[in-house]
Amino acid sequence: MLFSNVIGQEDIRQQLIKSTEQHRLSHANIILAPEGAGGLPIALAFAQYLVCEDKQPDGACGKCASCLKAGKYIHPDIHFSYPVIPRKPGDKPVSADYAAEWREFVDAQPYGNAYDWLQFIGAENKQGNITATECQDIIRKLSLKSFESTYKILLMWMPEYLGNEGNRLLKLIEEPPDNTIFLLVAENQEQILATILSRTHLIKVNPLPKEVMIDALIKRAQIPAAKARQAATIAAGNYREALYMLQHSDDDYHELLRNWLNYIFTGNRVALQGWIEGIASTKMGRENQKQFLRYFINLMEHTLRLKYIDRSQLAFSDEETDFAAKLQKLADLQQMEQIMQELDNACYYIERNANAKLLFHALSVKLQYIFKKRPIPAI
Repeated sequence: MLFSNVIGQEDIRQQLIKSTEQHRLSHANIILAPEGAGGLPIALAFAQYLVCEDKQPDGACGKCASCLKAGKYIHPDIHFSYPVIPRKPGDKPVSADYAAEWREFVDAQPYGNAYDWLQFIGAENKQGNITATECQDIIRKLSLKSFESTYKILLMWMPEYLGNEGNRLLKLIEEPPDNTIFLLVAENQEQILATILSRTHLIKVNPLPKEVMIDALIKRAQIPAAKARQAATIAAGNYREALYMLQHSDDDYHELLRNWLNYIFTGNRVALQGWIEGIASTKMGRENQKQFLRYFINLMEHTLRLKYIDRSQLAFSDEETDFAAKLQKLADLQQMEQIMQELDNACYYIERNANAKLLFHALSVKLQYIFKKRPIPAI
């Protein structure tokens, strides 16, 4: 992968290239990037840059023999490690067992998360792991001389899945063979072993800026500008989530929200029940329900911004901004805070498989009480 395939993150690209040119690159690095920010694409592009035979000021040349192999994820000096599952009971799987699936997944979903990968290899409800057997295989591979490149590179995706088995790699990380580079791509710093953290150089990657997200969705995913803007606002810097939302939803969240609040305010119980039946249907799905609630939260935040920022500087459409202005008249700051708290709680329960019909019925009742400035009853 080339750096030109990475969305945004220009500062990280320059940092990595500069550290290599100035011979200041640490042998062990953790690229800490929130989901959908591009941690894996950055690591893939940097690994290709390191093995490139004709390095350019902006990254790998993309044309030499090493680049052609790295671009297909088959370079003999770039080793990959990632969570895997046993194919059958008693198996001791290693990443190499899933090399073909890995190449296919990275090519199709470079911004995917661990859940996407595990479903891609048919894990269903099985827990993925980077096992003790995998750690032994890593030690064996990195003890060998490099085949073609100056560097031997281990790109480990999701070291959070190492668990305590990561202690097996400590000596290798601390005293690696010459020209061995570790690129560990993580999302959650708290889930990485402290012993590994203390031996690595941390490179923090920020979520993607909204305008960068919008541009990528329009140009790369061919998404209409209005939908791209809406998705980028909800996803809050997570390109994977924006794509997922757009690919799995034909619903107009704005219309869905307008109808919901209209039924709540008018007390139209029949219509409200029909609305709840619709959003709780299997067709809507839990991810879609969660995205809808996040859209509502973002619209509430947008409503607050209208008090202090010129509307031309905001990313919502004119229709949504007009709707937000109306919300401003219906709820004060305290009420908005209550509403956002209830919406956030609902997202939490959806993630834990709450009954959607009961959840949205209870939430509708709570919103009625909040808008009327009455204490919320215990439901």
